[in-house]
Amino acid sequence: MKILYFIATALVLVSCRDQGKMNVQNAKQESIDSMKVEIDKQRIIDSMQIEMVKVEDAKIETQKKVVVVNQQTATTSTTTAKKKGWSGAAKGAVIGAGVGAVTGAIISKKKGEGAIIGGLAGAGLGAGTGAIIDGSKKE
Repeated sequence: MKILYFIATALVLVSCRDQGKMNVQNAKQESIDSMKVEIDKQRIIDSMQIEMVKVEDAKIETQKKVVVVNQQTATTSTTTAKKKGWSGAAKGAVIGAGVGAVTGAIISKKKGEGAIIGGLAGAGLGAGTGAIIDGSKKE
Protein backbone atom coordinates (compact mmCIF):
# COMPACT_ATOMS: atom_id res chain seq x y z
CA MET A 1 0.00 0.00 0.00
CA LYS A 2 2.84 2.36 0.83
CA ILE A 3 4.32 1.68 -2.59
CA LEU A 4 1.10 2.85 -4.29
CA TYR A 5 1.15 6.12 -2.31
CA PHE A 6 4.80 6.60 -3.16
CA ILE A 7 4.15 5.99 -6.89
CA ALA A 8 1.11 8.32 -6.87
CA THR A 9 3.12 11.09 -5.16
CA ALA A 10 5.99 10.64 -7.62
CA LEU A 11 3.57 10.86 -10.58
CA VAL A 12 2.02 14.07 -9.23
CA LEU A 13 5.41 15.69 -8.77
CA VAL A 14 6.62 14.67 -12.23
CA SER A 15 3.45 15.86 -13.95
CA CYS A 16 3.57 19.24 -12.16
CA ARG A 17 7.13 19.84 -13.33
CA ASP A 18 6.22 19.07 -16.95
CA GLN A 19 3.25 21.43 -16.79
CA GLY A 20 5.54 24.29 -15.72
CA LYS A 21 7.87 23.59 -18.63
CA MET A 22 4.94 23.60 -21.05
CA ASN A 23 3.71 26.97 -19.73
CA VAL A 24 7.17 28.49 -20.18
CA GLN A 25 7.41 27.11 -23.72
CA ASN A 26 3.94 28.42 -24.57
CA ALA A 27 4.82 31.85 -23.18
CA LYS A 28 8.03 31.92 -25.22
CA GLN A 29 6.17 30.95 -28.40
CA GLU A 30 3.48 33.60 -27.78
CA SER A 31 6.19 36.22 -27.30
CA ILE A 32 7.88 35.19 -30.55
CA ASP A 33 4.55 35.25 -32.40
CA SER A 34 3.70 38.72 -31.13
CA MET A 35 7.12 40.00 -32.24
CA LYS A 36 6.53 38.56 -35.71
CA VAL A 37 3.18 40.37 -35.90
CA GLU A 38 4.81 43.68 -34.91
CA ILE A 39 7.58 43.19 -37.48
CA ASP A 40 4.96 42.55 -40.17
CA LYS A 41 3.09 45.72 -39.15
CA GLN A 42 6.28 47.77 -39.36
CA ARG A 43 7.10 46.25 -42.76
CA ILE A 44 3.67 47.38 -44.04
CA ILE A 45 4.17 50.90 -42.68
CA ASP A 46 7.64 51.10 -44.25
CA SER A 47 6.38 49.94 -47.64
CA MET A 48 3.57 52.52 -47.55
CA GLN A 49 6.07 55.28 -46.75
CA ILE A 50 8.23 54.18 -49.69
CA GLU A 51 5.20 54.29 -52.00
CA MET A 52 4.31 57.79 -50.73
CA VAL A 53 7.84 58.97 -51.57
CA LYS A 54 7.55 57.45 -55.06
CA VAL A 55 4.26 59.30 -55.63
CA GLU A 56 5.82 62.57 -54.48
CA ASP A 57 8.84 62.03 -56.76
CA ALA A 58 6.52 61.37 -59.71
CA LYS A 59 4.63 64.61 -58.98
CA ILE A 60 7.87 66.56 -58.88
CA GLU A 61 9.02 65.05 -62.19
CA THR A 62 5.69 65.98 -63.81
CA GLN A 63 6.06 69.56 -62.61
CA LYS A 64 9.56 69.82 -64.08
CA LYS A 65 8.44 69.19 -67.68
CA VAL A 66 8.88 72.23 -69.93
CA VAL A 67 6.56 73.18 -72.76
CA VAL A 68 8.21 74.85 -75.77
CA VAL A 69 6.08 76.78 -78.26
CA ASN A 70 7.58 77.86 -81.61
CA GLN A 71 5.71 80.55 -83.54
CA GLN A 72 5.84 80.82 -87.36
CA THR A 73 6.57 84.57 -87.38
CA ALA A 74 9.85 86.28 -88.07
CA THR A 75 11.01 85.74 -84.50
CA THR A 76 10.93 82.56 -82.49
CA SER A 77 10.04 82.74 -78.84
CA THR A 78 10.18 80.10 -76.21
CA THR A 79 7.78 80.05 -73.29
CA THR A 80 7.81 77.76 -70.36
CA ALA A 81 4.65 76.89 -68.50
CA LYS A 82 5.01 75.68 -64.98
CA LYS A 83 2.14 74.48 -62.86
CA LYS A 84 1.95 75.86 -59.41
CA GLY A 85 2.74 72.96 -57.08
CA TRP A 86 1.24 72.05 -53.78
CA SER A 87 2.38 73.93 -50.73
CA GLY A 88 4.47 72.09 -48.21
CA ALA A 89 1.61 72.29 -45.71
CA ALA A 90 -0.79 70.60 -48.15
CA LYS A 91 1.71 67.86 -48.99
CA GLY A 92 2.44 67.32 -45.31
CA ALA A 93 -1.26 67.11 -44.48
CA VAL A 94 -1.93 64.49 -47.18
CA ILE A 95 1.09 62.36 -46.31
CA GLY A 96 0.46 62.69 -42.58
CA ALA A 97 -3.21 61.76 -42.97
CA GLY A 98 -2.33 58.64 -44.96
CA VAL A 99 0.37 57.42 -42.65
CA GLY A 100 -1.65 58.33 -39.55
CA ALA A 101 -4.75 56.51 -40.80
CA VAL A 102 -2.81 53.35 -41.58
CA THR A 103 -0.95 53.45 -38.28
CA GLY A 104 -4.16 54.13 -36.34
CA ALA A 105 -5.95 51.25 -38.02
CA ILE A 106 -3.09 48.86 -37.31
CA ILE A 107 -2.60 49.86 -33.68
CA SER A 108 -6.23 50.34 -32.55
CA LYS A 109 -8.58 47.52 -31.60
CA LYS A 110 -11.43 49.46 -33.27
CA LYS A 111 -9.98 49.76 -36.78
CA GLY A 112 -12.31 52.44 -38.16
CA GLU A 113 -12.05 54.69 -35.13
CA GLY A 114 -8.28 54.27 -35.00
CA ALA A 115 -7.96 55.15 -38.69
CA ILE A 116 -10.02 58.32 -38.28
CA ILE A 117 -8.16 59.50 -35.19
CA GLY A 118 -4.77 58.61 -36.68
CA GLY A 119 -5.65 60.32 -39.96
CA LEU A 120 -6.71 63.53 -38.24
CA ALA A 121 -3.67 63.58 -35.98
CA GLY A 122 -1.33 62.81 -38.88
CA ALA A 123 -2.91 65.49 -41.08
CA GLY A 124 -2.49 68.09 -38.34
CA LEU A 125 1.12 67.19 -37.66
CA GLY A 126 1.93 66.97 -41.36
CA ALA A 127 0.35 70.34 -42.15
CA GLY A 128 2.22 71.97 -39.28
CA THR A 129 5.52 70.46 -40.33
CA GLY A 130 4.95 71.45 -43.97
CA ALA A 131 4.12 75.02 -42.97
CA ILE A 132 7.33 75.25 -40.95
CA ILE A 133 9.35 73.95 -43.91
CA ASP A 134 7.62 76.45 -46.27
CA GLY A 135 8.47 79.26 -43.88
CA SER A 136 12.13 78.28 -43.72
CA LYS A 137 12.35 78.05 -47.56
CA LYS A 138 11.03 81.63 -47.98
CA GLU A 139 13.74 83.05 -45.75
